[in-house]
Amino acid sequence: MDEALLTDWLRQASGHAALTIRARELLTGGAIQQNWALQVAWPGGQEDWVLRTDSAAVLAVSLPRRAEFALLQVAYAAGVTVPEPLFLCDDLSVTGAPFFVMRRVAGITAGHRLVKSDSLGGGRAALVRRLGQELARIHTIRPPQPKLGFLGVPPVDACLAFIANSRAALDRQRAPRPVLEWGLRHLELNAPEPLPPVLCHNDFRTGNLMVTEQALTAVLDWEFAAWGEPHADLGWLCAPCWRFGNHLREVGGIGDRADLYAGYEAGSGQVVDPERVRWWELAATIRWALIAIDQAERFLSGTECSLELALTGHLVPGLEWNILDMVEAAHA
Repeated sequence: MDEALLTDWLRQASGHAALTIRARELLTGGAIQQNWALQVAWPGGQEDWVLRTDSAAVLAVSLPRRAEFALLQVAYAAGVTVPEPLFLCDDLSVTGAPFFVMRRVAGITAGHRLVKSDSLGGGRAALVRRLGQELARIHTIRPPQPKLGFLGVPPVDACLAFIANSRAALDRQRAPRPVLEWGLRHLELNAPEPLPPVLCHNDFRTGNLMVTEQALTAVLDWEFAAWGEPHADLGWLCAPCWRFGNHLREVGGIGDRADLYAGYEAGSGQVVDPERVRWWELAATIRWALIAIDQAERFLSGTECSLELALTGHLVPGLEWNILDMVEAAHA
């Protein structure tokens, strides 16, 4: 990344002709995209920003940066707790890849720390209720949305669309995955009736939530957002794979379902259907297994030499075990 080119571009985008970059640091945790902390200054002011750009290899299901920037704009306007989106750059000559800049917010995202704390976010119960309220706010964004035309036409039935897309993803893999096929067949046989579409974050989980001691400060990483149904986000957050070892706390390893559902119902005026959430928890586990397979492929293909990507592929057997357990529990 050429700092001189980036500085020139930021000066034009911000309107601060004397802007300088005082510090630049690659932030940890960006397995799919890169996030750079920028400390910028100009006469009479300074701010902390984050530059978000593509990694060397990207997932086919990941939205491009222009789309993610538009999602942040829509979410910010709707009152969702997201970093303020500032500038977008599609000019590859600046850094070699598209990027956008957003205002940096305080807090931590480390899941292993969050699930061990009884105080972060104002306490477990308060934080989980807030997460429910935040999802309810996201789900107030409904089609049509002129800025979100790239999301396409909402599926007629989000459940059946998930099954079809997952089967297509399995067909592209090097090796057969019978456990994932088994899980998809269970979902197919037990698919609920469709609901009106809403905007789903589709990666709302521990690790993508910025939290301070007092509160939730940001919902991050909107690159998987799509039209769907509300229980998909609730199920993703409750899936076993996002509990960071704290399995008795079913909401992201943080707290209890009752608090999540209470927060969501208070924020949305809609009653949560626990069986639908369970359906989407199984769907979430299958989806994460498919993403883990694709992440490993980025390493195996030689495109990106990353220990994190290589190790992600080793999560799949554990996820398959979760799928078998969940299907068995549904038949108990």
